[in-house]
Amino acid sequence: MPAFIWLLLFFLVPLGMVWVLGFGERTGPVDIQITWTFGNYIKAFDSIYLWLFAKTLLIAAIATILCLIVSFPLALAISFATPATKSLLLMLVILPFWTNLLIRTYALIAVLRSKGYVNYGLEYLWLGAKSIAAPLGLDAFLGARFQPVELLYSNTAVVFGIVYVYLPFMVLPLYASLERLDRSLLEASLDLGASQWRTFWSVTVPLAAPGIVSGIILVFIPALGTFLISDLLGGPHSELIGNVIERQFKAANNLPLGSAMSFILLYLTFAALILRARWSERDG
Repeated sequence: MPAFIWLLLFFLVPLGMVWVLGFGERTGPVDIQITWTFGNYIKAFDSIYLWLFAKTLLIAAIATILCLIVSFPLALAISFATPATKSLLLMLVILPFWTNLLIRTYALIAVLRSKGYVNYGLEYLWLGAKSIAAPLGLDAFLGARFQPVELLYSNTAVVFGIVYVYLPFMVLPLYASLERLDRSLLEASLDLGASQWRTFWSVTVPLAAPGIVSGIILVFIPALGTFLISDLLGGPHSELIGNVIERQFKAANNLPLGSAMSFILLYLTFAALILRARWSERDG
């Protein structure tokens, strides 16, 4: 009962208020009248916003796939590590949770900017290549000066930031699935003549499917609504639908439109959760 009251007061009631605001109209700078109009939802599907929804879905999908590609071998290495190494690796994965998201995102600016650590590394490589090419007379092909790569304030920086921030959300469910993996099935596959690669695709990946699906949902859903990462790393040319929603609630003071857009994202989240539930039922 206390849990239900907590859920009612701090989740259902605030969520219901935002849902109701989505059917309101602005009658003044701060006045809103609930008229149960669908005008905000219709406006949310304007071509400009629709393009931003599509761009957000694409960036969230790319970041989720990259998280999966990076996380799977990492989770596999953790699950097969010795107990002492396993504890150390898990702590390294969880460690970023102890640091504020804002600080982590600002730290990425120092890494990705023109005079950041990535470009410093590339410059060292450029100097090394130039010193090797100089005796051969090929240093002219590398240019007279190192040109830094512009990584910050782009969609690439936003994807990199999402992968960096949400990577633990993919690693942990994958590790939980792989940790429960029956190792005798892997041995049986190898004993029957299957290669390492065939065993990985035919045995390891299907058995880790629940963790893969959970990880995809845990990364994809928050990536859809992110606005801090795109605001700091993407700049004005890489804004996502989360930035538009934030602007409606703050600068534009258009709460009905912001509420309608928020609930469109929430409906997408519900759809993803329903797909996850159907997957679990089928998996048995």
